[in-house]
Amino acid sequence: MDSMWVVLTALAFGIFLGAAFMIVLHVAERRGSSAAKVVAPTIPDGIDQVLEVLESAGVVLDPSNNVLRASPGALALGLVRQHALVHPELLDLVASVRRSGETIADEIDLARGPYGEGTVRLRVLVARLGTRFVLLLAEDHTEAHRLDEVRRDFVANISHELKTPISSVSLLAEALDSAADEPEQVRRFAGRLSVEASRLARITSEVIELSRLQARDALRPDVIVPIDEVVAAAVDQNRVVAAAKQVEIAVRASTKSEVYGDRALLVVAVHNLVSNAIAYSNQGGRVGVGVKVVGDTVEIAITDQGVGIEGDDLERIFERFYRVDQARSRNTGGSGLGLSIVKHTVQNHGGDVRAWSRPGRGSTFMIRLPLAEVLQAPTPEQTEATSSGGGDGARPATDAAAATSAKKTNRSARRKRGAAGRATRVATADRGEPR
Repeated sequence: MDSMWVVLTALAFGIFLGAAFMIVLHVAERRGSSAAKVVAPTIPDGIDQVLEVLESAGVVLDPSNNVLRASPGALALGLVRQHALVHPELLDLVASVRRSGETIADEIDLARGPYGEGTVRLRVLVARLGTRFVLLLAEDHTEAHRLDEVRRDFVANISHELKTPISSVSLLAEALDSAADEPEQVRRFAGRLSVEASRLARITSEVIELSRLQARDALRPDVIVPIDEVVAAAVDQNRVVAAAKQVEIAVRASTKSEVYGDRALLVVAVHNLVSNAIAYSNQGGRVGVGVKVVGDTVEIAITDQGVGIEGDDLERIFERFYRVDQARSRNTGGSGLGLSIVKHTVQNHGGDVRAWSRPGRGSTFMIRLPLAEVLQAPTPEQTEATSSGGGDGARPATDAAAATSAKKTNRSARRKRGAAGRATRVATADRGEPR
């Protein structure tokens, strides 16, 4: 009988302790949730809608500087990649706002992309958003900043290159006048006059196009452009010329990669490289055009089996009006602006262009562009996890975005670089121009 009472007493005591523990646990959970709501408030309502319609770049950062929200303009300008601000200059401004609590407005120059020396000038405004978040707004002022420089370059280009065909036209006009009674000479001079007039029109058109590129008035960086379609269009424009010269064009472009930019300008850039490869290839040669993705970059390579370029010339081929072979350039109709247009187009898209060559064996030109970054909105669960201040500052990346990044990394790790070590390699992101 005594043992039964002992068992009942122990059971009752156990039930009492269990109930007390559950009550304490429930109270602690409620207090923790309340503290989290006070310490880590959610992003104010309406911010998502504002960022979606914002023409300028807009970014919302949490206390760990993770990007919670970003407008399409911020992605297009390359300010955000993998849910983080790319440029340390912007991070410094954010840190200053956190320390002082005061709004900062400044105008700064930032690298346009991960490659090359292209820059953008931004008017940046950084301010607190609530108690913990920071709002960053950026307006692109690059075009206005470059306007004076473009005007000076335009005048220099015109005076440098147009004087030769203009002088030729003048001399041919005088020759026509003196040979008025000689029909054979008139036809000969008229033919030459037509050639010089065509050259003059082509140079004028390319100088205007180059000036537009330098001013960046033609670039729409918020538009998604499929690279495979760009390559296909550029190659199709050169097939007739290649067939006439019996040059085979081999294309390998099935990456489904996309970049931000202007499709027409990218087609012109790839077209110029393919056209050069054909022009400087021997009859019956072969031109290869390939596209591949390496990490967060898409690479477009154009290879020919032509005459090649000497090392000294390779360092200058992207300069305006520079020609490796003056006589051959006249025969092929080259103005010396094609590769300069390529360089400025690629720089305006945040990339760079490189060249390798071996005299007598051929040349390879490679365009590298950053892939378009698509920042997906976090789920409510991810937003709650971020606002509750996880120990490692978990970023609001979706599973799909993480899986895509992993696939890209694995794919790039399996691919090997071509054997370009034997060739002369020159990184020409800041040098200018065609052969």
